[in-house]
Amino acid sequence: MKFHYTPTSASWLNQVEIWFGILTRKSLKGASFASVDALVAHIDAYLKAYNQNPAPFGWKKREVRGMQLRNTARNFTN
Repeated sequence: MKFHYTPTSASWLNQVEIWFGILTRKSLKGASFASVDALVAHIDAYLKAYNQNPAPFGWKKREVRGMQLRNTARNFTN
């Protein structure tokens, strides 16, 4: 077994997190499954439907402005 360090701020990881958010909101939210196999089948069906019309994510670096930075710093000191 090999250990691979992956920084939490890696941009590709953020995109995966976005995709899992889409999966959760559009397919899993409020769902209930009788078994793990039923969950797997549901996710597989969602993937098949999702991949019928795939589109890349529009990825933009978020700009942090002065006031946002001051508010963030203030929150850490409270």
